[in-house]
Amino acid sequence: MIALKRRPNLPPSPKALPVLGHLHLLSPLIHRSFRDFAARLGPLFSLRLGSVLCVVASTPDLARELLKTHELTFSARKHNAAIDHLTYQSAFAFAPYGPYWKFIKKLSQTELLGARTLNQFLPIRTSELQHFIRVLHDKSLRRESVNVTQELVKYANNIISQMMLSIRSSGVDSQADEARTLIREVTQIFGEFNVSDFIWFCKNVDFQGYKKRFEDIHRRYDVLLEKIMRDREELRRKKRMQRAEEGGRKDEVKDFLDMMLDIYEDENSEMKLTREHIKALVLDIFTAGTDTSATSVEWALAELINNPMVLKKAREEISSVVGDQRLVNESDVKSLPYIQAIIKEALRLHPPIPMVARKSVQECHIRGYVIPKDTLLFVNIWAIARDPKVWANPLQFSPERFLESADGNVTGVIDVKGQHFELLPFGSGRRGCPGISLAMLELPTVLAAMIQCFDWKPCDQDGGEVNAVNMDERPGLTCPRANELFCVPVSRLGSLHYLGGS
Repeated sequence: MIALKRRPNLPPSPKALPVLGHLHLLSPLIHRSFRDFAARLGPLFSLRLGSVLCVVASTPDLARELLKTHELTFSARKHNAAIDHLTYQSAFAFAPYGPYWKFIKKLSQTELLGARTLNQFLPIRTSELQHFIRVLHDKSLRRESVNVTQELVKYANNIISQMMLSIRSSGVDSQADEARTLIREVTQIFGEFNVSDFIWFCKNVDFQGYKKRFEDIHRRYDVLLEKIMRDREELRRKKRMQRAEEGGRKDEVKDFLDMMLDIYEDENSEMKLTREHIKALVLDIFTAGTDTSATSVEWALAELINNPMVLKKAREEISSVVGDQRLVNESDVKSLPYIQAIIKEALRLHPPIPMVARKSVQECHIRGYVIPKDTLLFVNIWAIARDPKVWANPLQFSPERFLESADGNVTGVIDVKGQHFELLPFGSGRRGCPGISLAMLELPTVLAAMIQCFDWKPCDQDGGEVNAVNMDERPGLTCPRANELFCVPVSRLGSLHYLGGS
């Protein structure tokens, strides 16, 4: 009862119940519940989720104040039982702001996801895009419906799998297929609500079978990654012996695992990494780079199908810039401002992660309120991006809002890099998504290729025609569509000569 008594200098809060606090007031789509609370309580309010104190912000100026002005105060992330167990208590995304976090952040920016590395992996992304289009073209020739959701996940997973581990899905039982299955399970369980994480006396009671599930996922993941790492270490030993016999070293493109093993084996490294660190980082990048990318492209395509005039305008731009004698590529994106605007608009309406979550490491004062240490902060970027006080016609899919024009369009200059707090699909500041550069290469390119190469006829799971795509969403870490997207692709390709094969 003492824990539920609201301190007078906390932000406003609705009435709470003993033990539960405000948990009973939340719908499965929590970002929508928080939007509704903000309409009644104001843009900054507090909640008790069980025994956990939370503060929710829902305006761009509050987002700036909390994520930029008070960035160091809100530099931590809240852990839960699944995160701690699945990431070996070593996840970069959830690590405290300290030496390990700083080292991995620098490594991500300069090596793992830096411009030089992304350029080295361009042939992988190009090859995977060509393969993806060929798969869709083959289904088009057979007039088959396509589970677009699944195909986009395979495409994104193959890119990450090759960049991380030099493996790809074969369509049969393979390491890449097992990795994709595990990542989907990890993403799902990370996005689920676990009573034990919020009600302290339930901590050791597995009401939902949650603990049993994440322990099973962890066991399978650890077996898979340990085998991949041991196989790679053996391959590295053989290559070293071969180089010694040949009397020199050969330059080769290293994947992420090789980069991490170099550090692991270097006794003079700035930071000593363990095998658990490597496994955790692989999981971090897989979860961040697979479902989020696939979900974003799926939402964008769904919006285009429901907005045929926007789709027509996008296709005209691609035809004008690229033509029909070659496949659109990453270097074309800078010359496709309307495609870029479509991606921004899709990210505005359907951010990959609907809320930025942080935890305070010290007490701070915000607009006359006291935010205690260890308070969980949510910045509702989904609500901000749909706020009529911020955006004109916020529920309308209108890429034109992001086109700079002579009539003083103020939203035309907004980007997604975390400095415009009206639009934060990748977060902001030190804790912002380190993979934003890869995402902004990959998302517009694959969407443009899908527009260039096919007409898209939405259908149900059995191939029956539907008039429009349902835009409902379901709960999850990445806020996916409620139903998988099925379409019949109608090929616009005269030939496949520019796809590197048939």
